[in-house]
Amino acid sequence: MSTPAPLDPELLLTTLAGHGVQYVLIGALAARMYGFPRVTADADITPSREATNLERLSAALRVLEARVFTESVPEGLVFDCSPAMLARADLWNLVTRAGRLDLAFAPAGDQDYETLAGQAEHFAVFGIDLAVARLEDILASKEAAGRIKDRQDALIIREMLARREEGSS
Repeated sequence: MSTPAPLDPELLLTTLAGHGVQYVLIGALAARMYGFPRVTADADITPSREATNLERLSAALRVLEARVFTESVPEGLVFDCSPAMLARADLWNLVTRAGRLDLAFAPAGDQDYETLAGQAEHFAVFGIDLAVARLEDILASKEAAGRIKDRQDALIIREMLARREEGSS
């Protein structure tokens, strides 16, 4: 890869599913499943830290030609995406042939895979069952992250939740 590939959600999600990776989609791409209007250039997931899942994730990342993303080397740096290496960090910013992928084992807002998966909503996308964080959990993460774009996203998500509440009353 000489330049980062644009986000290809179908390739990314079907590759993860094809390897049996257990994860929850989080972030702006997850929010889009609920009608969030902002387009995003990356996908964020919270994978299970279970050893067999890290093996599956490692295999999927090799197929996707994953590399570590840095601003100074946007095409990515080669890294050992072994299960042992993946377990060493809570966050991996990657670039793949399916676009940018962030692995957030401990996303902002004191969330983890077990909590998110237990409350996730499921969508049929690209012929797979996709576990997606609840909009409330996405909001909590955006508020905890506190970056400018996250604060802007949080305003929109709060409005989406308020309209959902009005619609159910």
